[in-house]
Amino acid sequence: MGLIFGKSKKPVSKVTEQDKAILQLKKQRDMLKQYQQKILLTLDKEKILAKKLLQEGKKDRAKLLLKKKRFQETLLQKSEGQLDNVERLVHDLEFSSIEMKVLEGLKLGNDALKQVHDIMSIEDVEKILEETREGVEKQKEIDDLLSANLSPEDLVEVETELEKIMAEANVPRDLSKLSPDSEEVVSLPEVPETSLPEIQQKERPAKHAEKVLVAAS
Repeated sequence: MGLIFGKSKKPVSKVTEQDKAILQLKKQRDMLKQYQQKILLTLDKEKILAKKLLQEGKKDRAKLLLKKKRFQETLLQKSEGQLDNVERLVHDLEFSSIEMKVLEGLKLGNDALKQVHDIMSIEDVEKILEETREGVEKQKEIDDLLSANLSPEDLVEVETELEKIMAEANVPRDLSKLSPDSEEVVSLPEVPETSLPEIQQKERPAKHAEKVLVAAS
């Protein structure tokens, strides 16, 4: 019941006091610009009117109008200074707002980095490195055990057979020369397509028979 009839919370406004201050300053800036525009129009009209009064011989009225024009020019200069101050304040406030956002981003980044450090401590990193080192050493022991079961003669024969296969396959001893982009083609020995002569096939049994007869005699 309390949830139904209770007062709902008002949504929190995302507009900060700094945003309100910037908005107020921008309104004042626009008002000053409108005021300057109004004075400029008035000055043009009064200049034309003063010229007309002089043409009509009304020197005193023209002089009074020029005094008023000069006073308004003074106000225009003051408004220029005020406008510069307002625009500088707007710039400073907007820049400070950007700085705050950058600082907030840095804070979030530092917090995330701390969480990573909490998850992965220095001890964990050292443990992983130690396990990796143990794995490499264990593999080396296995390789040494396999090599220990072979005699020096066996190892020499392995190297000899390896070089023989590489020579038959036309593979250079320096395997680094065989890059994936290399156009070098490994040539294999061709298989003969012709069959053995029949005379040779018949001579072999005959010679074998002669050897058997000689042995029997």
